[in-house]
Amino acid sequence: MSRKYRITDEEALAYHFEPTPGKYEIVASTPMATQRDLSLAYSPGVAVPVQAIADNPELAYDYTVKGNMVAVISNGTSILGMGNLGALASKPVMEGKAVLFKRFADVNAIDIELDTLDADEIIKAVHLMSPTFGGINLEDIKAPECFIIEQRLKEICDIPVFHDDQHGTAVICAAGLINALEISGKKIEDVRIVLNGAGAAGIACLELVKSMGAQQNNCIMCDTKGVIYQGRTEGMNQWKSAHAAETDLRTLEEAMDGADVFLGVSAKGAVTAEMVASMADNPVIFAMANPDPEITPEEAHAVRADAIVATGRSDYPNQVNNVLGFPYLFRGALDIHARAINDEMKIACAHALAALAREDVPDEVAMAYGRKLSFGRDYIIPTPFDPRLIYTIPPAVAKAGMDTGVARRPIIDLDAYQHSLKARMDPTASIQQSLYARARQAQSRMIFTEGDDERVLRAAVAYQRAGLGKSLVVGQEDDVKRRLETAGLGDAMRELQVVNAANTRHLDTYRAFLYKRLQRKGMDQRDVHRLVTRDRNIFAALMLQHGHGDGLVTGATRKSALVMDMINHVFDARAQDGAVGVSALLYKGKVMIIADTLVHEWPDEEDLADIATRAAEVARSIGLVPRVAFVSFSTFGYPVSERADKMHRAPEVLTRRGVDFEFEGEMTVDVALNPTVAAAYPFSRLTGPANVLVVPARHSASISVKLMQEMAGATVIGPILAGVPKPIQILSTGATVNDILNMSVMAASRIGANTK
Repeated sequence: MSRKYRITDEEALAYHFEPTPGKYEIVASTPMATQRDLSLAYSPGVAVPVQAIADNPELAYDYTVKGNMVAVISNGTSILGMGNLGALASKPVMEGKAVLFKRFADVNAIDIELDTLDADEIIKAVHLMSPTFGGINLEDIKAPECFIIEQRLKEICDIPVFHDDQHGTAVICAAGLINALEISGKKIEDVRIVLNGAGAAGIACLELVKSMGAQQNNCIMCDTKGVIYQGRTEGMNQWKSAHAAETDLRTLEEAMDGADVFLGVSAKGAVTAEMVASMADNPVIFAMANPDPEITPEEAHAVRADAIVATGRSDYPNQVNNVLGFPYLFRGALDIHARAINDEMKIACAHALAALAREDVPDEVAMAYGRKLSFGRDYIIPTPFDPRLIYTIPPAVAKAGMDTGVARRPIIDLDAYQHSLKARMDPTASIQQSLYARARQAQSRMIFTEGDDERVLRAAVAYQRAGLGKSLVVGQEDDVKRRLETAGLGDAMRELQVVNAANTRHLDTYRAFLYKRLQRKGMDQRDVHRLVTRDRNIFAALMLQHGHGDGLVTGATRKSALVMDMINHVFDARAQDGAVGVSALLYKGKVMIIADTLVHEWPDEEDLADIATRAAEVARSIGLVPRVAFVSFSTFGYPVSERADKMHRAPEVLTRRGVDFEFEGEMTVDVALNPTVAAAYPFSRLTGPANVLVVPARHSASISVKLMQEMAGATVIGPILAGVPKPIQILSTGATVNDILNMSVMAASRIGANTK
């Protein structure tokens, strides 16, 4: 079972407020710098595509963002189980849905909140704006209005309209049910199904499983008043009536007796142990109420060891999570310019998800889930972070759309389409997810050196509350307590362990160790005592050296050069000791390693070869296949320069050493990164764009990293201190809370630590 991440109100508000309010921004995808650019983007150049679209409306998919743009629309009448809080209050949820579209399927989405309770007004508004979009995702609209709105919009719009609260849950439920029935040896045509919860999601679930073969007379729907049967008048509407059963059963308890399948989208505790005990052999129980299921897996398994159980929660196996469905359904629908998302496309999505769960699970997926995964009772639904989803589900959806005639532009080569979907994956997200999973497994005791800095304290609290391990904060207890209270995190004082020279039991051990290292370097015992008790970096490094912590993060308040000097009192982390500084740049879905950014001031060719080797190790440790380029202002010997000579010789050193990664150089950055430019050098040993750049000196590395950070907005992780015996990560003084947390995760994952 995975650990549930606890967050505070302050953390949630800060996440939505920093660095800018909200969760996304609009970025131009074409040049907008010169007068020519503006003339092409607006007047007069824009007149040309305008006329083309007027002549042929289908060209809007070619000349505008319509083909990759979804509107996420709500009126806030049913927010995340919180009820009717209004359109404006729903905006954080809708923004969240928009960024999930982008994160998981590279679909652009924009949220629109409509301030009305009138279904007709919503229908009119959405219909009028529908030409702007390639699809409409309705969200958090209460029943029965959601049924009316969706049905009418499907009739009058010529783009997909999808109410995720209904169909998203239904698709994932159906995928899990396919596999659960296979494991139990039953067929959907034969099983008795009981559904509790006759709202939007419940009705959609039952409709979809009936479309997949479940028999009308084998399906019983219940609500708070019991079984929905033919002839019942109390609490009925046309949508419930469509599923009224011809039965003498009147209560959920009666319906559950002998049932093969229970589908719950109702409320906590709706199902009892006695109900589960009365079910047929190998019962399938999907208790999907959120945040608490109708019955927990522990309660169900206590009376039925043969039960196959799924919930809506991430801290149990078999999570029914809508993010497995809606991004990929829309991805497939948009790519065929679909007029609708029909049942066949939803069923194709369910079958593709079910089939994916039966395949061998990659190690990185299992790591993100926290345990070994293989198809069976505790793994019937893929996990949301499975990278195969993006290129597995949309092709199945697209094919179903083409087969059923809703595609405006069918895909001719599905294999090529699948390959193009792989290119849409954002490696930065999967790398970070993998690192967090590794850190969560390691459960490292992380030493946060600067307990007098609010950013560091926030990161330390986040590290522990994320279930990543134990946070050890170096500081004075009263000061730490005061700063936590100021940050609105006063309750965290009970969780963190504050350490310092005054409260440690190991002071004598630390002093003896340090005196032995420094006694022949001009330090006497009084000097050593002052270093241990007054310098927190030295104290923290001694903790790490003696196994009283598993990783160390520092540098938020002091220059890296000074921090390195202090750490070198305890560890051998100088250039001559094999230490290297490596920075990872994350930008627009790409990951780039730059080295050396911390240790070597002016490396020679042997040093450069060492740097390349260490950097390649770091690249591998975060999931990259290293391709190393020695970059300079010259390419393969031209122009000739003494300054570039060592970059020319460094690859020769690696050749002699017989390293097991790709490398090439010297070359300019465009040759290293741009395949078109690189094509002029067919003899290059690199099989693709470089992802590790070894630069001539520390100053050029620092300039490159900071330029990308400030001008392009790249995320920088590092410098990662590699080649030292323990995980030590040094921050920049401008590090944010998220930067500090990322670096603690790198340390917990032992990225860069020399384990040889």
